[in-house]
Amino acid sequence: MTERQTDQVADFRERARFALGRGDQALAEQSFACVLDSEPGDLEALQFLAARHFERGEATRAIEHLQQAHRAHPREAGVLHQLGTVRMALADHVGAAADLDKALALAPGMFVARLRLGVALEQLGRPHDALVAYFAAISAAQAQGRWLDDATTAPGIRAAVQHAMRHVDAGRHALFDGMLEPLRERYGRAELRRVEQCLAIYLHEQLANLPDPRQQPKFLYFPGIPSRAYYPRERFPEFGALEAGTAAIRAELRAVLEQSRDLEAFLKTDTREQLETMLRGSGAQPAAWDAYFFYRHGQRYDAHCAACPQTTALVERMPLSRIREHGPETLFSVLRPGTHILPHRGVTNTRLVTHLPLIVPKDCALNVGGEIHEWQEGRCVTFDDTFEHEAWNRSDQTRVVLIMDCWNPDLSEPERVAIATLVAGIGDFNRSCGLPGN
Repeated sequence: MTERQTDQVADFRERARFALGRGDQALAEQSFACVLDSEPGDLEALQFLAARHFERGEATRAIEHLQQAHRAHPREAGVLHQLGTVRMALADHVGAAADLDKALALAPGMFVARLRLGVALEQLGRPHDALVAYFAAISAAQAQGRWLDDATTAPGIRAAVQHAMRHVDAGRHALFDGMLEPLRERYGRAELRRVEQCLAIYLHEQLANLPDPRQQPKFLYFPGIPSRAYYPRERFPEFGALEAGTAAIRAELRAVLEQSRDLEAFLKTDTREQLETMLRGSGAQPAAWDAYFFYRHGQRYDAHCAACPQTTALVERMPLSRIREHGPETLFSVLRPGTHILPHRGVTNTRLVTHLPLIVPKDCALNVGGEIHEWQEGRCVTFDDTFEHEAWNRSDQTRVVLIMDCWNPDLSEPERVAIATLVAGIGDFNRSCGLPGN
């Protein structure tokens, strides 16, 4: 293009934008058409002209412009989104789904495109795929403060968003409830009544009615069991053997501490600022909470287990909360001098957290729901971490406890099986939507 042609294109573009600012669509269209005469692949002009043709019901002409734009700008997600929208108006749901899929591969955060993909998939008779697309769209939009109500939803898509929400409500209920059906056949419906209530609370079909306002699970609340910050020691007869093995466990711990390279930070954060919202230091050393995992998110650390065989053998005999890709979590928890684990909450009351204190200097304590507990070496303490809790080491020495996730003893065996099935299934579904497991 010559310098003179470049100047002409710039002049026509300026006219088009000026016309748009005055609301003169006709002049803008004429000016953008002149832009295309010199620059056939101009993205702004092609998208505007496609939109004008679409408004007039000239969908075929709109598609021609958008295909031209896609050839010139193959990685422009907005073009593919616009192309998919036009195809949907022509009831070409196969083509629309393909274009929207490509758009989302380039720009996964386009929640309106994902909403439209859900519509196309539903029209194609793929309700589960539509459910995944709708749920991902709603989650992404609401994370940005959109689609929370009519005021935060654009009028042009309000009906589609409301339909998507109804589809999600019905689809997730059917999906998760269906996971329980084989267990109803095995154990009987009565055995799973509280699990069904738990699911209804998770899906916001039923209020939780938490008996203790200090308790606020971040993920899953199981109703009908006591709400207490600490659980009585006698509820866990298995812990006797663990406590009796304290000396052997401590000996293996000391070998681990001598090889500190095997420790890792318990908290995974992207920035120092994020870490400082979770940990605070008061001593000369920086705050540090390290871990030597035996299990994390249900994944077994075979090398660590092999290095601590007596600890592993004792822990494996405990009523660990085993859920595929979620639990248990068992570890040596190493809290460095002057470190304060700031108040936080856990995800569910279906499992409880147990500490076996191994090395406890003075001025170390645990606070659960406002009730302070001072660790005693060799004496287990079990608490519900859905109560706000914190821990601190105000000494100049390292504090170490063995942490285990165990089933809440107030759940029956059928309920434990059902919760493990349900939580794993929820995690699978969330990941299929591109979201965290729970």
